[in-house]
Amino acid sequence: MSEQHVVFGFGAHSGIDEAPRLLQMAQQADRDGLDHFSLSDHPYVGGRLDAYASLGFVLGRTRHISGFANVTNLPTRPAPMLARTVTSLSALSGGRVVLGMGAGGLWDRISDMGVPRLSPGDAVDAFEEAIVLIKSLSGGGSPVTFRGRHYQVNGIEPAPVAAPPVWTGSVGARSLAATGRVADGWIPGHAADWLSERYRTSRPVIDEAAAAAGRDPREIRTVFNLPGRVTDRPLPATRDREGRWIGGSAGQWVEELTGAVLEHGASGFTLFSAGHDAPDSVLLGRWAGEIVPAVREAIAKEGR
Repeated sequence: MSEQHVVFGFGAHSGIDEAPRLLQMAQQADRDGLDHFSLSDHPYVGGRLDAYASLGFVLGRTRHISGFANVTNLPTRPAPMLARTVTSLSALSGGRVVLGMGAGGLWDRISDMGVPRLSPGDAVDAFEEAIVLIKSLSGGGSPVTFRGRHYQVNGIEPAPVAAPPVWTGSVGARSLAATGRVADGWIPGHAADWLSERYRTSRPVIDEAAAAAGRDPREIRTVFNLPGRVTDRPLPATRDREGRWIGGSAGQWVEELTGAVLEHGASGFTLFSAGHDAPDSVLLGRWAGEIVPAVREAIAKEGR
């Protein structure tokens, strides 16, 4: 996916009993021309499918769509092995994988897995080290020796496969700055959108850190997790009292998302239902069939 290409996807089901539905909807989205699907990564929940096993399975049964964990539970997936996982998925799928990365949030549950608890600062340091190391272990070249505080490898041969794009779920200032220094994209937390206070105060932290590291901030895309519903008729208001997007008619969605791209620099959208769950087949069909093509067309017209 190029940096200029606005991407459209959906958040998929991850319950073990929903596996057939996951595959059905991913295949529907693949046929309908969506760019990506995402899966949550909560390995301490027994009723959930493992995110990376599921990604491999679905990518093997689709042709065009990309997949990613939204976002990877890094503390339970050591960075050197995560590098092997994502480069292998990329090689097997023809590059159809994104690395969604998080520093770890639910530490009570994470530590239940036998993972040593990290302080918030240490978790962010490990997160940044992991991104650097994973990129180092991709793309071929000389053996890698890495001496970080949290990760150390000795003379490990990189995979001859480019690292996938890295999109983070950064929330705090230190994590946002790390995103600016080493990542390729950002997924705002708590489904914050382009008009939210969270976005207005967080994106500048990423941009400033990127510029300080000698990077062009525009290279770091913002991909929004976007819950909402599609209605048959226009709604009197498409946002609630707190200013959060709730949805509307297909035309209202098209107007809103086109403005998000052209006026606020949005680089992509991952659809969820209004309850922050995976969309059903009807919502997904309207998203892929009515909204996404119209937004793409409007953006293309503006770019001429």
